[in-house]
Amino acid sequence: MASSLTKDSVTPGTPGSEKTFFGHPRGLATLFMTEMWERFSYYGMRALLPLYLVAPGGLHLSAATATAIYSVYVSLVYLLAMPGGWFGDRVWGPRKTVAVAGAVIMLGHLTLALPSSGTFYAGLGLVAIGSGLLKANISTMVGHLYEGRDDARRDGGFTVFYMGINLGAFAAPLVIGTIGENVGWHLGFALAALGMALGLGQFLLGSRHLADRSSVVPKPLSAQEKSSTLRKAAIWAVVALVFYAIVGFSGHYTLNWLLVPLTLLGVIIPVLVLTRIKRDKELDRTEQSSMSAYIWFFVAAAVFWMIYDQGGSTLSIFADSSAENTVFGWEFPVSWYQSVNPVLIMALAPVFAWVWLALNRRGKEPSTVVKFASGLVLVGASFFLFLAPLSIAEGGHKAAAMWLVAIYFVQTVGELLLSPVGLSVTTKMAPAKYASQMMGVWFLAVTAGDATTGLLSIAGVDLNKTGIVALEATLAVIAGVAVWMYRNKVKELMGAVR
Repeated sequence: MASSLTKDSVTPGTPGSEKTFFGHPRGLATLFMTEMWERFSYYGMRALLPLYLVAPGGLHLSAATATAIYSVYVSLVYLLAMPGGWFGDRVWGPRKTVAVAGAVIMLGHLTLALPSSGTFYAGLGLVAIGSGLLKANISTMVGHLYEGRDDARRDGGFTVFYMGINLGAFAAPLVIGTIGENVGWHLGFALAALGMALGLGQFLLGSRHLADRSSVVPKPLSAQEKSSTLRKAAIWAVVALVFYAIVGFSGHYTLNWLLVPLTLLGVIIPVLVLTRIKRDKELDRTEQSSMSAYIWFFVAAAVFWMIYDQGGSTLSIFADSSAENTVFGWEFPVSWYQSVNPVLIMALAPVFAWVWLALNRRGKEPSTVVKFASGLVLVGASFFLFLAPLSIAEGGHKAAAMWLVAIYFVQTVGELLLSPVGLSVTTKMAPAKYASQMMGVWFLAVTAGDATTGLLSIAGVDLNKTGIVALEATLAVIAGVAVWMYRNKVKELMGAVR
């Protein structure tokens, strides 16, 4: 990456004379590499996780339990993005929060690398906490690199930054997945720790290029607020400790005592947050209307992510047991399927951006509501497509790898229709009072979707059966059609936002 840093040929000391990264502030290189390595560690471990959970050489759990653990883990990562943003705003500032987050993530992966099932769940918890702390704050620091909202380079900077996400996500299964599956699970987790160590080292060495305000705590806690927060945290910690001590010493503890409360929190907290914002009497009529419309988008997104994120659990477990994972006779690790989505994102995102621009110039670009509805229909169609390899497997045969690639392709197209639009509409429809919190609210849609999958798995529902897959597919298509049918009502509630 160093070769892409160029020096403008102007007098030193004048504006624009500093080194740049693809024409952007040099600090973007630091954040790009940090995020790339963090995503490398995160997606590498995620690719291994469901396979390790069901493997005879791993924890050898049932597919339902493995899916529940995976879903709870992913929902926690997104749920913790809100308190992670709060820490950056009120306690440490974004830069320190990201540094601490990197250390916590690295420690979590090292804990996962220990050959002990007793430490495994502690490692997952540490990675989830660290990811939540990092997720909101590193994006905030990208914004800090630019002067004001009108800096023409801002959107391009975030595009370069998100390329780092997809590069890390693409490479991780190919490296960590291969080592984990073919050499040793715990060595794979150790490689994830190494990836995060490289990212953290890059961040600490390059932090001098970041904006000064990245070190500032925007709204520090007062002494009274700090005391109150610590007291409440201590009370809840003691309650949890006493409760689980009683359950454990009484001999009644099972994994569900942990999974059920976490999945319920993943469903309840998003509802409580949306309800609190919607009922805020300080919002004016326009903001209230926008929030009513936003709830439509939120529910639609939760349904979308409920199905989409099963690409890393349900589909992966199916591929491990029932797919012919070969191309032209060459067998590849199951975890490699997780590289399909990021490489498709990198290939298709510029195409979609060009298409929307071309349609916009002609006045024919689909509305946000129509894009959302299309994304839902497509994710439903991907699970209708999943019925084919499921039927092949039920007939006693191995399904071809290209069936799964086709499913990931359809889901990726759906993601490109729904996810970027969702991020955009969240910022546009956010009430002024909640402007800084609404991105965390958007992530709660992922939490709600994955928590729902977790609850289904805990209830014993086999998500690899044709009946439940068809039901989920039908639900997504019906939701998409419903959003489309009520598009005029939603547009009316959105007001001037388009």
